[in-house]
Amino acid sequence: MGHAGWQDAAIVLAAAGLFAAAAPLPNRPDPRRLSHSGDQQAAQAKPRPRLFKAQDLGLLESPDRVEWQKPEQIMDTLRIAEGSVVADLGAGSGWFTIQLARRVGPNGIVYAEDIQPQMVDYIEQRAQRENLRSVRPILGTATDPLLPPGVDAILIDDVFHELDDPVTFFRNASKSLKPGGRLGVVDFLPGGGGPGPAPEERPDPKAVVAAAEAAGLYLQKREDIPPFLFLLVFERR
Repeated sequence: MGHAGWQDAAIVLAAAGLFAAAAPLPNRPDPRRLSHSGDQQAAQAKPRPRLFKAQDLGLLESPDRVEWQKPEQIMDTLRIAEGSVVADLGAGSGWFTIQLARRVGPNGIVYAEDIQPQMVDYIEQRAQRENLRSVRPILGTATDPLLPPGVDAILIDDVFHELDDPVTFFRNASKSLKPGGRLGVVDFLPGGGGPGPAPEERPDPKAVVAAAEAAGLYLQKREDIPPFLFLLVFERR
């Protein structure tokens, strides 16, 4: 099943049942999802981004994902190589974390960040099963991935629509970059069709650029990844 294998798929489905039982009640607010900007009342009035559900992890492991996601192209564009220090933000099931770990090898580091403890625990177990010692899971917050300094490249894949405050998130994430480090945002092109989120959850690339620029970044490159995705590469000013 892609790089994950059928064994991982079975484990994903088994874990999903456990996560579903532990998932928060639909109407119970999660304090980690409150924006840090504005007062609490304004934050509560603002429509909440929808987090990917832990019980749906199996959807991230589709057999054809490597064909349409094109991880090698993305990693090449971000200049990720053997020995690189990279971060996968909003890592989910760790699908892209595994691609990154194989690229950077045993001398590199992959910080796999998510704000849902179930995701972080799953990634840690998955990395142990696959003997990928370069993977370092991190439990971040809604506005700060809590990355250490010294990162060569950051990947944010299909996460923008889940961010409460993308400007603050980008600003905090980019603090970890080395001089000349890259921050890459991969997301689905606007409109329907193909895999991915609903059309209304697919961001306009211009909105991503505006948020990144407000966070002190500049657009270094845009690259389409047909037929479904786009990649925006930013660097610090």
